[in-house]
Amino acid sequence: MTDLGLAHLTALDLAPVALVAEAARAGFSFIGLRVIPVTAGGPAYPTRVGTDAHRELKRSLAGEGVRLNEIEFVQLTPRVDIPALAGLFEAAADLGAVAVIASGDDDDPVRLTAHFADLCDLAQQFGLRVDLEFMRWRAIGSLPQAEAIVRGAGKANGTILVDALHLHRSGGKPGDLISIPAHHLRAVQICDAVADMPASDAAIIAEAREGRLPPGEGALPLGELLEALPTDASLSVEMPLPALAVRARLATAFNATRRLLERQSRGASRPDHRREAGGPTQIRTT
Repeated sequence: MTDLGLAHLTALDLAPVALVAEAARAGFSFIGLRVIPVTAGGPAYPTRVGTDAHRELKRSLAGEGVRLNEIEFVQLTPRVDIPALAGLFEAAADLGAVAVIASGDDDDPVRLTAHFADLCDLAQQFGLRVDLEFMRWRAIGSLPQAEAIVRGAGKANGTILVDALHLHRSGGKPGDLISIPAHHLRAVQICDAVADMPASDAAIIAEAREGRLPPGEGALPLGELLEALPTDASLSVEMPLPALAVRARLATAFNATRRLLERQSRGASRPDHRREAGGPTQIRTT
């Protein structure tokens, strides 16, 4: 079975300790945690070393046998205050996290690349990786744009997060990943979606935040995506679907992904494109 993670957006209404418990109940091995809001007043759960809440969360992770994999969501705007993030990064590292998710929200690529490099430098002090996530409606809206920033920054801990929905809605294809070095592809978030492209950026944002489908139950080429990724990329499910109660939502997310991976495993005799490009093809399994 694949070591499978739960992105916090799938159940953003759950505070960290409840998220850990419900993730464990559903079968997930690790979670992400939103510690910085995406929108003004949006949900987020910051934590600090030394507080009672932080100690409770640390006990919960250990007790449930669930890992914290990443924190989110750093928006690299023109005025981002990177040094102010040190406390959150310290807390993430103390909880065992390995990554921070960031987005590119600056139309000046030189300044954005410099900020990404600075973010990587700060994260490195805490043993963290920085995963740059592209989304069609942001300044960094496509895979080639994200790769340009990561390459330009030239930081060993600077990588790309591939979200299956964002790749498809930005016009990308799974095959586009094959030529990207494996060390730049460390994480993937999967879900599914209908075939038809939403008519506007506002509709694309609404779909991303509340209209995704369980993996394998829509039209996205998820099998091809999994084939194009390095074997040790982390795999999380990001499936906000408020029509389902949270416990049913997490169970659906886990079980649908497990079925997808089982089908993928049975069809694993396809050409190994990732190996031809200098790396392995199948998602790591345990």
